[in-house]
Amino acid sequence: MAFAGEIGRNNDKYVTSFGDKGSLPLPPSKKVAVLSCMDARFDSFASLGLSEGDAHHIRNAGGRFHPDAVRSLVISQELLGTREVVVVHHTDCGMLTFTSDAARRLILGRDNLGVEGKKEVERLEFREFSDLDQSVRDDVEAIKAHPLILEGTAVSGRIYEVETGKVRRVL
Repeated sequence: MAFAGEIGRNNDKYVTSFGDKGSLPLPPSKKVAVLSCMDARFDSFASLGLSEGDAHHIRNAGGRFHPDAVRSLVISQELLGTREVVVVHHTDCGMLTFTSDAARRLILGRDNLGVEGKKEVERLEFREFSDLDQSVRDDVEAIKAHPLILEGTAVSGRIYEVETGKVRRVL
């Protein structure tokens, strides 16, 4: 059975323990946004000690700071009051395993892309990396330097070790 068939039962179970979470305020209580990878092995709430309502979690491939992450962080700060950003990359990340050129070649090999699809592939920024610690430092520095991120925003960077669950501080 596809996962979609499980959603109703899963949600029914969740609703039974939902409690008063519907009364949580919209702004995150810890005024923090976490930017991390979409990897299914990383549970930001458990590994960082967060609960529902504590933080915004912005996820993408590699946990990279790119245009859509900028949009989300600006909304998080300007409309919902966050004043801290925590960047979390992780070991054994798929973004360490390819280059943008290789990814483009793979996707361009599809038969059904058409002209517009091919243009979209050429515009994609995969933001792959080869040095995990450096990717964290690069994203932290890019966030601090970005003109739309509020001055004085606390920004730190960490690496989640998928092998042990440990979160290691980079800066």
